[in-house]
Amino acid sequence: MSRRLALVAFAFAVLLASPVGAAAEERPPVNKAVYLDASKPVEERVEDLLKRLTLDEKLLLVHADSKFTTAAIPRLGIPQRWLSDGPHGVREDIGPHDWNPAGRTDDSATWLPVGVALAATWNPDLAKAYGETIGREALARGKHVMLGPAVNIHRTPLNGRNFEYFGEDPFLTARMVVPWIRGMQALKVAACVKHYALNNQEWQRGTIDVEVDERALREIYLPAFEAAVKEGKVLAVMGAYNKLRGQHACHNDYLLNQVLKGEWGFEGLVMSDWSGTHDTREAALHGLDLEMGTNKPYAEFFLADPFKRLLEEGEAPMSVLDDKARRNLRVMIGTGALDGRPAGALNTKAHQQTARRVAQESIVLLKNEGALLPLDPAKVRTILVIGENAVRKHSHEGGSSEIKALYEVTPLEGIASRVPGAKVMHAMGYKSGRWSPDSPPGNPDVETLIARAVEGARQSDVAIVVGGLNHERNQDAEGSDRKDLALPGGQAELIRRVAEANPRTVVVLVSGGPVDMEPWLAQTPAVVQAWYAGMEGGHALAAILFGDVSPSGKLPATFPRKLADSPAHALGAYPGKGGTVRYEEGLLVGYRWFDAKGIVPLFPFGHGLSYTTFEYANPKVEEPRVAPSAGAKAPVAVMRMDVKNTGSRAGAEVVQVYVRPVAPRLPRPPQELKGFAKVLLKPGEAKTVSVALGADAFAFYDPAKKAWVAEAGEFRIRVGSSSRLIRLEAPFRLKTNMAVAR
Repeated sequence: MSRRLALVAFAFAVLLASPVGAAAEERPPVNKAVYLDASKPVEERVEDLLKRLTLDEKLLLVHADSKFTTAAIPRLGIPQRWLSDGPHGVREDIGPHDWNPAGRTDDSATWLPVGVALAATWNPDLAKAYGETIGREALARGKHVMLGPAVNIHRTPLNGRNFEYFGEDPFLTARMVVPWIRGMQALKVAACVKHYALNNQEWQRGTIDVEVDERALREIYLPAFEAAVKEGKVLAVMGAYNKLRGQHACHNDYLLNQVLKGEWGFEGLVMSDWSGTHDTREAALHGLDLEMGTNKPYAEFFLADPFKRLLEEGEAPMSVLDDKARRNLRVMIGTGALDGRPAGALNTKAHQQTARRVAQESIVLLKNEGALLPLDPAKVRTILVIGENAVRKHSHEGGSSEIKALYEVTPLEGIASRVPGAKVMHAMGYKSGRWSPDSPPGNPDVETLIARAVEGARQSDVAIVVGGLNHERNQDAEGSDRKDLALPGGQAELIRRVAEANPRTVVVLVSGGPVDMEPWLAQTPAVVQAWYAGMEGGHALAAILFGDVSPSGKLPATFPRKLADSPAHALGAYPGKGGTVRYEEGLLVGYRWFDAKGIVPLFPFGHGLSYTTFEYANPKVEEPRVAPSAGAKAPVAVMRMDVKNTGSRAGAEVVQVYVRPVAPRLPRPPQELKGFAKVLLKPGEAKTVSVALGADAFAFYDPAKKAWVAEAGEFRIRVGSSSRLIRLEAPFRLKTNMAVAR
C-alpha cells in the first residue's frame, strides 16, 4: 500500500471511530481530503488541511515538542517533523529533551568543508553539489528541515562563527547561497537560511542591540537573505539572537513583517534560533512562525499555552495563528512529509568526492616565494610535519555545526599517503591551551615542543607547519569571539624558528579567517590557507602541496596586517558599549574600507595564487538592449575579456569584476564586486570570458526613496584576479536612471 493510501485509510478509520456530532460534521470527510492529493496545487492542499485543524492542533505546528521536532497529528496523518543542524552536514542525533548524544550508531555523516571554505572556491556549481549532498543525507536520516546555510557577513575577523559564513561580501555570498538552497530543496529537504539578521558577533549575542543605518543594512547585511528568498525560494528563515534597533530579531516587526514577508513576499516559515524567543505578544504579532529551543516545558513555550490564552482573550486575532499554520503546512508539503519521500543516501563515494573537490578548490595559496610549491614527490625524501592541527580532528567541534563524521583524514595522514616512499615524521611543536599571551617567557613546555620541532626540521628536506586555530572557546567557536588575531600555543615563535632552521618551510593555516602573520611571514617562503576542510581535507591538502591540483581558491575576506586596520576596530565600534553596538563604518565593510582609506592589507579580498600564470587581454563592454521592465538582473552591460593560461600547468582562474562609480550622488564604496567567473584552462589555452552586469550592479539603496536606484552616470568596470590586482579596466556610461525592483 502506498504511503498516501495508508494515510487516507488511517485517517478515515480515526474519523469513523470519532463521536458523531456537530464539530465532526463541520469538517470535510478525510477520505476525500484534497490535502492528501499530491497532484493538487500546494495552496489548495494547505487550505484544505488548515480547515480540518482544531485550535490546539494549529498550535502544535508552531512550537517544538523536543529539541529538534514538532509534534505529530495522527488524526490527520501529519507526522512528527524533524529538524537538524546542518550547515556542513547532518548533525549527530541528540536528546530528545537534552543536548546529550542519542547514542545511535547510524548517524555518522559526510563532513563537508565549512562555509567560508565553500565561499573560497568561488564556484556556484560546487555550492549546488554541496547542498545536494546535505539534502540526500538529510533524507537518509529522516530530516525535513536543515538549519543552513549560514550567511552572516564577516564584519569583524574576531567573530567566533565566521568559519560558518561566506565571507565579507554580500554579492559573493548571495551567488553561493542560491545554488546551495536550490540543490537541497530540489530533493524535498527544506533549507533554513540563517541568522536573520546582523548576527555578526558572538559576544553578548543574545542581548546585543545593533544600531545600523538603512543603507548598510540593505546593501551589506540583507542581500544574501534577499537572494535566498527571491531567487533560492528558500522555505525557512531562522531569526538571529541579537536585537535590531531595540527589538529581538526573532520577533522583530521591521525585519520579519515589513521586509521579509512584506517587501520580499516570503511565504515560508520563520523559526527562532534555540532560546531566541523572549515574548509571546511580539512572537505572535511580529512574524515568528515556529518557536524552537526555549528553555521551558513545551506547553509553556511563548507560542504554546501563552499564545492560546492571547487568542482566547481576543488580544491576537485568529488570523495570526492561521497564517503561521499555513506557513508551516507549506513547508511540510514542500518537503513531502504527507506524500512519502525519497530514501536518500548516506556517506556515498560521490558525497566524499564532493567533500574532496570543495576542499581542493577552497585552499588558497597565499604566498609561494621561489616557487617552493608544489613539492616534487620524487625528490622529497624526508618530511617533517609539525603542529597539533596536523593530527587534530575538527569535525566534532565548533558548536551547532559539529558533525559526527564517518571518518576524517588529517593533514599528516593525507601527506603520508601521498608520498609512501618518503619518510614522513611528526612533531607536535605546539599544543592549544598550553600558552597564552600572558604566559611567562621561556615556558618550559612550550620551549621543549619548539626545540624538538626545530631539530627535526633542520634534518628534513622540507618542514610543513600545520598551525592555525581550532574550535575551542575564544577561537573559531559558537558562543564566543576571538580576543585577538594571535596564533595560540606559541605558534608564532615556532614558525619563526622552524623557518630559520629550514628555508624550505611551508606553513599551512587551519582557521576560519585571518591570523597574525607579521612576526614570521617575511621568513616563510610558502603559506597556504586550508580552512576547516572537511573529511577529505588531508587528501585535498596533499594534492595541492604535491601539485596534483593547482590551487584555485580565492579569499572571501580581507586578511589585515593588524586588527586595528579592520573598520569596526579602527573606529572602536566592536564589541559595543552598554549593550549596544553601532555599525559606524556603514557601507565600508571589508575591502570597501581598505580601498576607501588607502590601507594596504596583508592579503586582499579575492587574493589567491596558482601554480600557473594567466594573461588578461582585449577588454570590451557590450550594451545589450534591455526593456525597462526586464528586471534588476537583465544585463545592461556585458564585460568580455580574453584569459590565457601562459604557464606550464593546467589551472583555474577566478575572473573578478568590480564596478566603480565615478561621481556618485551619494557616498559609495570605491569599488564593489558585481560579477565573477571561474574558468579552467590547459597550458596555452585561451578563452573569452563574459560577465553580465544587470541594473542591480550599478544600483544603491536610496533611503529617501526607500528603494534601489541605478542613476545615470559614468562607471569604470574593472577586472582583476583580486580586489587589489586589477588587470583590465573599461569605461561604461549608464544612460538613464533606473528604478531597480530586485
